Parts: sequence; structure tokens; C-alpha cells
Amino acid sequence: MASLSSCSKFVSHDPRVPSKVHHHSHNSNVFFPILSHSGLRFGISQHGSHTKIRTLRSSNHSEALVDSTAQISDVPNLSCLEAIERLKTNRDTQKGKQQFLAMYSSVFGGITTDPAAMVIPIDDHMVHRGHGVFDTAAIMNGYLYELDQHLDRILRSASMAKIELPYNRERIRRILIQTVSASKCRKGSLRYWLSAGPGDFQLSPSGCHQPALYAVVIQDQSPFDSKGIRVITSSIPIKPPQFATMKSVNYLPNVLSKMEAEENGAYAAIWLDSDGFVAEGPNMNVAFVTKRKELIMPSFDYILSGCTAKRVLTLAAELVREGKLGEIKVRNVSVGEGKEADEMMLIGSGVLVRPVVQWDEQVIGDGKEGPVALSLLNLIIEDMKSGPPTVRVPVPY
Repeated sequence: MASLSSCSKFVSHDPRVPSKVHHHSHNSNVFFPILSHSGLRFGISQHGSHTKIRTLRSSNHSEALVDSTAQISDVPNLSCLEAIERLKTNRDTQKGKQQFLAMYSSVFGGITTDPAAMVIPIDDHMVHRGHGVFDTAAIMNGYLYELDQHLDRILRSASMAKIELPYNRERIRRILIQTVSASKCRKGSLRYWLSAGPGDFQLSPSGCHQPALYAVVIQDQSPFDSKGIRVITSSIPIKPPQFATMKSVNYLPNVLSKMEAEENGAYAAIWLDSDGFVAEGPNMNVAFVTKRKELIMPSFDYILSGCTAKRVLTLAAELVREGKLGEIKVRNVSVGEGKEADEMMLIGSGVLVRPVVQWDEQVIGDGKEGPVALSLLNLIIEDMKSGPPTVRVPVPY
């Protein structure tokens, strides 16, 4: 696109533009529409001794010339109160299945229960550079499930992302519990972020004033689904191990992978690692039950270490004792072995344990939800409701 200086030079040499306006008073306003060399239309307006260049519509449009300055006036300048009122209106008219009951922000140093106020500064390095990490914890019957396990993971992610902590671990933990308490939510999820914080729009976080902590409580009454699903192999490149093992906000590959699955009538797309072994789904781990009744799960060396997946591996020991499983192994899994398995399942905090009945064109097992997957789902739901204190943190409402 031509620069303004080049446009000015072009206009000054256009024979259709008079170098000086005659026979007009000092206060007159004269406008001359012209064409540029780059497909854009420009105009000259002269008011007394002052000349102004205006950009008009592209010359490949058949519409009449329109002064772009008239379009700008359509955008209102809002006061702070007017902007807040519009935020409230947008929230009221765009309600979905999830409700946002409370948010903590270290920027304003407190908790709000007004969804319109649940905002993040646009100059936060997490917003415009993706320099942030996040994690979650389920809320079940007034308890936070695996809060400490998820909290440990976000602190590891923050260290890997070179994000300093705004507070120590114990204070962050206390803030998260207090946010859930203020929300009065007894079934839903807590999601929280650590970022380099607001400051400027530079690439380096050196201009950020201090790191930030955000947390939001989401109420979702949707029941966990045990219906079998279809998955495909993702064509979206998997993230390199350095980033795949960190739970950062850089989820564009994950989003594109999920969209690819939905566009092909599937629930999720499965990533393979650089050696062609099964890796993970866009936001869940993968596990299989072999014909020898082994529960196998890909190693966490190059993918995200799933808190829910690790808990499932622990709970699966009960199925070994009952004789429903022979062994539990964490190792490399080839695509062929995975597709030939008796059962396949996705495991994560969002889905818990979800049976897979078809991968690409291959039907898994007998094409029905597997008994081991359903047993593991029941075990983890029971663990969320009545598990030991190591995985259930009470919320003081």
C-alpha cells in the first residue's frame, strides 16, 4: 500500500488537482475527488490556505465516492460508565451454558461477582504476546478436586515460561479458594492464569510492571457424558516438547486441531509425536486397553502431564485387584496398536474419561463403550465426591 507521503507526491503531480484554488474566499471549503495509481481513491479538500488529503473507497468499487471521515463519526466515544453499561448489556444478551460467577484479578486486587467487570487489561503480556500459563480444578459438591496437583503444575509452567510469581504458593492457593467461596458455586470449575502482567505492547516483558494472577469460577451443570465418540488423526503439527509440556495460553494448534475434528464430524483429533507414536488429544490424554487387558497410556515425556490422567492410573489399580485389568503401563503406543486395541478413551479434567468407539475409519473393539472406560469414569466421579483429603479441598462458603 502506498504511504501517505507517496500519495501526497502523486496528488501534487495530478493535472486534475489545481495547484491553487482561485475565486474563493478565505473561509471557503473546496473538495476535489481524484484517482490514485494504486487502486485507492483520494480527494483534496482546501479550506483557505489549508489543504487536506482524504482517503476514499477503493476505485474497484462501483459505489459513489464516500468521504471516509463521515464513517469515523459513526463510532461513539464512550465514557467509562457508558463502556461498563455496554459490557453489562453484552453479558446479558450473550449468555450460554456456562455462567461466570466470580473473578479474582491481582490488577484490581480483589474479587468481583459482576461478569461485566471480569476483564483483563489489553496491554497484559498474556493478551498480546501469549506470555501466560493457566490451569484448572473441578468443583464438586463444594470441594475443589486436585487443587494442589494442578497448582503445582501451573507453578512449573510459570517457571518454564519465565513468569515470576505475584505471590507465594500459599497465598495463591488461599486466593483461589476464596474466589470459589465468593462464587457460592458447588459444581463447576475454577480456572486461573499467571501472566507477565500489563505494562506495554513490546515483545519483551521488561516493561511489565508486575506479574498478574487471574481466576474465574465457571458454573456448568452439564453431566459428564459416557457416550462413545469418534476421533481422527490430526493433520495440525503437534507443539514441540518444550511447549507441549507447559500449559501455556498458546492454544492455537489445539484450537485448530479441535476445529479440524469438528469439521470432519469427530469429537477430537489425535496428535502423533515426531516418531509417529500416539501423543495426546487437543486438551486430553489418550489411553487404551489391549487385548491382553493392559491399560496403556503414552509417556508424559513430550506431552502435557495430565493431572486427571495420573489420577486415573492410580485409580485403575482397583480394576487390577478386581481382575478387570492385567497390568497398567505408561509407554510408547503405535498407531497400529492403538487402533487394534479393545478399548480407547480420552482422559482430562473436562471429559474425565470418555470412551472412543472409532478412530479414523477403524472401529475400536466392538464399536461400543468399553467396560474398563466406563469403570474408570465411575471411579473418578466417586473419587471427586468422596476421595481422600489429598485430592479434595473443602471450600468454606
